[in-house]
Amino acid sequence: MRVTVIGTGYVGTVTGVCLAYLGHRVTCVDTDSVKIARLSSGDIPIYEPHLEELVPLAQARGGVDFTTELADAVAASDVIFIAVGTPPLPSGEANLSYLESAARSIGAAMDHTRFRVVVNKSTVPVGCGNLVEALVREGIADGGTSTQTVRFGVASNPEFLREGSAIHDSLFPDRIVLGAQEERTINVLRDLYAPLEAQDFDAPPFCPRPRSGGRVPLVTTTLTSAEMIKYAANAFLATKIGFANEMANICEKVGADAKEVMKGIGLDSRIGTAFLNAGIGWGGSCFGKDVQSLMHIAGEYGYQARLLEAALTVNRLQRQLVIQKLQEKLFILKGRSIALLGLAFKPNTDDLRDAPSLQIAERLLQMGARVKVHDPIAMRVCREQFPDLRVTYCDTPERAADNADALVLVTEWEEYGKLDLERIGSRMARRILVDGRNLFDPETARLAGFDYTGIGRCASAAVPAALVS
Repeated sequence: MRVTVIGTGYVGTVTGVCLAYLGHRVTCVDTDSVKIARLSSGDIPIYEPHLEELVPLAQARGGVDFTTELADAVAASDVIFIAVGTPPLPSGEANLSYLESAARSIGAAMDHTRFRVVVNKSTVPVGCGNLVEALVREGIADGGTSTQTVRFGVASNPEFLREGSAIHDSLFPDRIVLGAQEERTINVLRDLYAPLEAQDFDAPPFCPRPRSGGRVPLVTTTLTSAEMIKYAANAFLATKIGFANEMANICEKVGADAKEVMKGIGLDSRIGTAFLNAGIGWGGSCFGKDVQSLMHIAGEYGYQARLLEAALTVNRLQRQLVIQKLQEKLFILKGRSIALLGLAFKPNTDDLRDAPSLQIAERLLQMGARVKVHDPIAMRVCREQFPDLRVTYCDTPERAADNADALVLVTEWEEYGKLDLERIGSRMARRILVDGRNLFDPETARLAGFDYTGIGRCASAAVPAALVS
């Protein structure tokens, strides 16, 4: 099929490249000419593992182009994905200006030569499918074409990609959700996703198919239900993490170990082990924005979503634990040197949106501390996006630790778990370690001479043997 993807952020770029890998001819469109020039030259502006390796494979199989010209791409396409940003407004509702502009531009570029499907890939409030249809019709009329002769359908196809594993999640999804009012629209998307549903394509060498991989469930719903599925999924995950953090805080009070408790409850098949890792809270572009948007939607109907409010509150307060723990160890933070390991909101990405590291660094600076930081990937992006952040960037974790009064693990990059703690500690002024992701073994850290504190970990003794071998 001929496919257009509007927006070349994390979702748009990965979606376009993966569809091209499946054999479709894809054109990715963006108004940012600098970004398009970089993409056209093979320079990927975002960091996503294996994305650079996948692009040439996608070029060889289906082909993918990058352009700022929307009209020609839409005119030649069977399916048009809208994957633009929907950032939150101060009120908590989603900013739909980019979505609205894209929908009108799609309509203006349409003609009567073929049936086309316009797909909301962006996370949008419930009802935006109807809005997009109306705006496309406005664009058709503005373009001077009769809305009676132009044939199109509108669908919602929410994405469930995790940054850092977006290629895996795109090629081997847990499910495919398609929401539309007409069977014809659903059938076009069934054809588009046929190789994905059947899992009969050759997996890339760097992203092997899971052993349990079989046919992917394809769920068809109404537009409204598909839009709600995305919000409900993110709200549940955000709440689940909030629950794990709440339990960890209680564990710390009573002397239990949060990792053991979460392992013990996660083995219950009704609960599951995913998203139960206690820490300093989630960040990124999705959870906070989507939970706030869902709360705003509920409020429009006179409903107060108290559980969602609590999830946001727990996450916000969790980030303050780092400051509290540093104060417990150092008492006064003014003039102290604090080293932060990790800037990105999660490992395997350079995304700094709502990253806990930024809030922690800013608060430490306000309190008069000197802050040194290291991240394997995100330091360049941090310099560019936050030029006024008065931190010292260090090219190795060891240099960040030099003469530091405390070390804070903020992002659980794999390489941090392999650090020689004895070597790190020997370079520090004080061997204080605040493990914000419970990455390190407390006993190992203590044997290396560290005054160790985690999130919900036993403070006075080594962690007992695991519940299950």
